[in-house]
Amino acid sequence: MSTLKRISVFCDFDGTITESDNIINIMKKFNPHGWETIKNDILTKRTSIREGVGRMFSLLPSSSREEITHYAIKQSNIRTGFNRFIQYCQDNNIRLFITSGGIDFFVLPILSSYPIPKNNIYCNSCDFSGKQMRVIWPFSCDALCKNDCGMCKPSILRSLSTNDDMKIVIGDSITDLEVSKLADLVIARGFLLQKCKEQSLPYKKFDSFLDVINILEEKFKQTY
Repeated sequence: MSTLKRISVFCDFDGTITESDNIINIMKKFNPHGWETIKNDILTKRTSIREGVGRMFSLLPSSSREEITHYAIKQSNIRTGFNRFIQYCQDNNIRLFITSGGIDFFVLPILSSYPIPKNNIYCNSCDFSGKQMRVIWPFSCDALCKNDCGMCKPSILRSLSTNDDMKIVIGDSITDLEVSKLADLVIARGFLLQKCKEQSLPYKKFDSFLDVINILEEKFKQTY
């Protein structure tokens, strides 16, 4: 593949690389009182993502760290074709960044067996020193974002790419919506797919990373 533009891919983790959302799975498994109301408030934008995710994890005791971590890693299934997608990016000089609204204590172990530089993985952290878990937000919103994202994907995209880059977003949820508005192409499923249709964003549907490879191949044929 011969390209003229630098290509930067910003790929979500929960529900995108993994087949289901790890945060939702954790909440369903440990079922702290009130988490579903918070989740619904996030989806309807009554609560910001930062506030909502922070509140959900504050419902969990720090003493459960080991049990929750073990569960998150054990139940996680990686979407078909992810290894081949990583290789495809490497072979074609595509910059691949993982942008996750998840937490490092499960995101990093799950991704540790894949050849992705740790510096290319962006996610939240968690403080277990208190009685309850406390989410830490190392990648907060820049001056151009007022959405209180917590883990701000639009800010990361702006910091890692230029106007001349071809910017591709891969995702599935509300945490990917704002960054999708900045993309040249959105490769979407689930909630994000519906929002792309509603808001007329440039999108393609995917089910596996084999689909993603095919979509990129077709995109580059059309572009170049």
